[in-house]
Amino acid sequence: MVHAPVNMVINEARYDWMRLRTLVMLRWLAIAGQSAAVIIATRYLELDLRLDLSVTAIGIAVGFNIVAILIFPENRRLSERAALNTLLFDLCQLASLIYLTGGLSNPFSMLLIAPVVIAATALNLRATMIISFAAVLMISILTWQFLPLKTMDGTLLILPSTFIYGMWAALLISIGFLAFFARRVTAETFSMSQALAATQMALDREQRLTALGGVVAAAAHELGTPLATIKLVSTELMDELADRPDLRQDMELIQSQANRCRDILHDMGRAGKDDTHLHHAPVSAVIEEAAAPHISRGKTIIIRVNGKPFDKQPDNQPEIPRLPEIIHGIRNLVQNGVDFADENVWIDITWNPETIHLHIGDDGPGFPPELLGRIGEPFVRKHRQKKQNPDRPGYEGMGLGLFIAKTLLERCGAEINFANGSEHRFNAAKARILAPNQSRSTGAIVEVVFLRKSFEVPVDDIRAALDDNPNNPVN
Repeated sequence: MVHAPVNMVINEARYDWMRLRTLVMLRWLAIAGQSAAVIIATRYLELDLRLDLSVTAIGIAVGFNIVAILIFPENRRLSERAALNTLLFDLCQLASLIYLTGGLSNPFSMLLIAPVVIAATALNLRATMIISFAAVLMISILTWQFLPLKTMDGTLLILPSTFIYGMWAALLISIGFLAFFARRVTAETFSMSQALAATQMALDREQRLTALGGVVAAAAHELGTPLATIKLVSTELMDELADRPDLRQDMELIQSQANRCRDILHDMGRAGKDDTHLHHAPVSAVIEEAAAPHISRGKTIIIRVNGKPFDKQPDNQPEIPRLPEIIHGIRNLVQNGVDFADENVWIDITWNPETIHLHIGDDGPGFPPELLGRIGEPFVRKHRQKKQNPDRPGYEGMGLGLFIAKTLLERCGAEINFANGSEHRFNAAKARILAPNQSRSTGAIVEVVFLRKSFEVPVDDIRAALDDNPNNPVN
């Protein structure tokens, strides 16, 4: 299974992606809103506010923005400490304004939650906890310490204590809930983006390998004629140098090296600049190609086609495209089975008029039942724990390989299902009595289902491609 580097499995959102310009723009919006609220409250609602202190609090925010714009470039990205200090400033500035305008009686006191949500979205857990604690502290202070609202004629506008305490409890609960929710969503989004990046890297690698195969095939085709010419000329020169054994020996060496180059190119790839045989193949051939890198890893991989051994496969198999997504996705599933199998991995290929089924199972411990519903998600840390593998010391399944396989195969229209062959292993002993070719998986099972009408390569397309194939011997 392909595993991400260490920095890909950190369940923390990045904290160095917040731009200063973003916070400056948000602060300008807050300043405009605060100014409008003070003006409306004094001129239209006839509230007696401490305009001098309120204007001072707003002016401090204006000065902070001006200094930030003049000193730092617009594209400046804040460090963790700088972003934390900036949000603490915004929280204190807003709390001071709320203190001057009625405390928790002011309906705009709910805006004290905003810095907490921003921290939970963009900063790490430590910074989020600091902001949350500061917000809780300020809200608690504002519950008892504030300048009450009053009208121009001196009438006090004070809510009953029951409503004040209710607002205090609601704000504290909102801080806890929204901080946790925003934190969880951000962490999952970050993990998913990292996993998708790893998936794209794996797909790019597979595509490069596929393209390399085409380059090798083209090289073999192009070099075939020069090598044949060298061989022909060397043979004629050998006949003419029958009386010169020293030169004849050199020509024999040239001819043998030309034959060696031909054999090497033949082994590296099929002849042909655009061999259409490389575009599609019988389903068993594609599965065999995907499983090939894991055949020599110490576990027995058994491939069966409609219940029969691979060497007795039928001729009327469905033709499927040799896409890098399919090969790499199935390869990851096979690798997952080999990693956790005790002895055997079974790959069963079946089909009917509507679908093509692929079952990949092993005789290992199976998927943990408590995580079965989450298989296919990235970074599932307790994925199929078992004894330490001496070939892979320190190995711990993260679920990234299964996520990559699931993503790539679903991109090709497949449906992926995960299950266990024997939840309680009650038939494991019985299964081991049978020959491996006759046994079934007692551990984890992955089912891959393709719809033939949208996935299989039609016979007419195959024939047309063969007719246009420049490497077809008939052409």
